[in-house]
Amino acid sequence: MRKSKLLALSLILIIGFLVSGCGTSSSDTGNKVIRIGYQKGDEFNIAQIRGNLAKALKKQGYKVEWKEFQAGSALLEALRAGSIDYGRTGNTPPVVAQASGTDIVYVGVGKSKNVGSGIVVKKNSSITSLADLKGKKIAFSKGSSSHYLVVKALKKAGLTLNDVQPVYLQPADARIAFEKGNVDAWAVWDPFTAAAQITGNAKMLVNGKGITTDRDFFLAKRSFAKSHTKVTKTVMSQVSEAMDWANSHHTELIAKLADALKMDKDIVAMSVNRRTYGIDKMNSTILDEQQSIADQFYQLKIIPKKINVRDALLSN
Repeated sequence: MRKSKLLALSLILIIGFLVSGCGTSSSDTGNKVIRIGYQKGDEFNIAQIRGNLAKALKKQGYKVEWKEFQAGSALLEALRAGSIDYGRTGNTPPVVAQASGTDIVYVGVGKSKNVGSGIVVKKNSSITSLADLKGKKIAFSKGSSSHYLVVKALKKAGLTLNDVQPVYLQPADARIAFEKGNVDAWAVWDPFTAAAQITGNAKMLVNGKGITTDRDFFLAKRSFAKSHTKVTKTVMSQVSEAMDWANSHHTELIAKLADALKMDKDIVAMSVNRRTYGIDKMNSTILDEQQSIADQFYQLKIIPKKINVRDALLSN
């Protein structure tokens, strides 16, 4: 009888231990992990190379896991699914994600990178102006910052997407299509634009300057951000520190990025030298920029419903 009671008590203790272990959140355990999604050469990628963000989070008991994505749409799908905790994208993916019902929040905003984003064509192309794009095939990632750039660029020339042949491709596939001549133009961002210019026999037809600010945004799901305010503050402060370092250490940054990205130094140098890194404070002007994208995408039926981008502020 005594043995039976001891056995029953042992089973209760084991079950209780397992249940308490399963119910412990990542913010309470001793082996805490923060998963960060990034794209080639972006601010998170630089902070990863710099190493300061991982060191700062380690002091708080966290290990960082880095996950690379080709474009913001895939990154935000991972965020929606809970595969990552933070991510950095361009300006349009947050709009698309919010419209699809993902409860994301903006936790930070970067400076404009519009000089390195644009539409490239072959150097010997007959396309010499935006008006010449009429009837032509343009490759870009659907729902990306380049999608919006194309819309705005065409509008500047009195054209719409109905006047061209959109070819929806992710950067890696778009580059192949562009180099093989299967598309006439390619809208994309650095370092892909720089690679096309330096090794892909391409020229920039137009960059984003005067068309779109093409900012970076740092995102998390609302529930995660609200329960990890200290972590979020650390992440953004360390990204800001890495950006200050990036602006003042171009030579070292270029060398490290070229090695990490397995890219030619000339390509990386072009990407780095034509942008200013940094973190800005979210303000009404930036929110209005995002709202303009949301309204335009709704009109084009790229997103299914109207949204208020201010609903994605953490304070709401």
